Amino acid sequence: MTKDEIFNGIIGKEGGYVNNPDDAGGPTRWGITQRVARAHGYTGDMRSLTRLQAIAILDADYWTGPRFDQISQVSMSIAVELVDTGVNMGPAVAAKFLQRCLNIFNNQGNAYPDVIADGQIGPRTISALTAYCYSRGEPGVEVMLKALNGLQCSRYVELAEQRAANESFVYGWIAARVA
Repeated sequence: MTKDEIFNGIIGKEGGYVNNPDDAGGPTRWGITQRVARAHGYTGDMRSLTRLQAIAILDADYWTGPRFDQISQVSMSIAVELVDTGVNMGPAVAAKFLQRCLNIFNNQGNAYPDVIADGQIGPRTISALTAYCYSRGEPGVEVMLKALNGLQCSRYVELAEQRAANESFVYGWIAARVA
């Protein structure tokens, strides 16, 4: 899978323009919230955000910015999961999920050292993931994806419990994003 295929998949899930009053994200197009678009200098109506502009934002904020591009060099499957989670929950949340999982799968520090679960992908996280994937192989990648999806699902439930309006979305979030 390529970066473009990942972005096209996300845009397909997110769809076009949405402005649901229950959505704390406000006006959104192609999965890009108005707040994120404004941070990138976009000043127009969100209905007019082009697909090309959305892809540039996805690349900056959900691929190279959080270093998921570096994750893809180790495991494209894990990178795909992190990008999708990052678009929906924020890239730092996705990165922290990965770091937490790496820490519980490191055999009490014997396979590789613990990483700080700070939501920032750096050399230690990449090194730990490389060691994990090398030692566990493809079955390990599948287990990692299950663990990441478990944390994601749990977070969706928490969001719905904390804010009743999120109940409007939780079924769709889980159906579309938790494999």
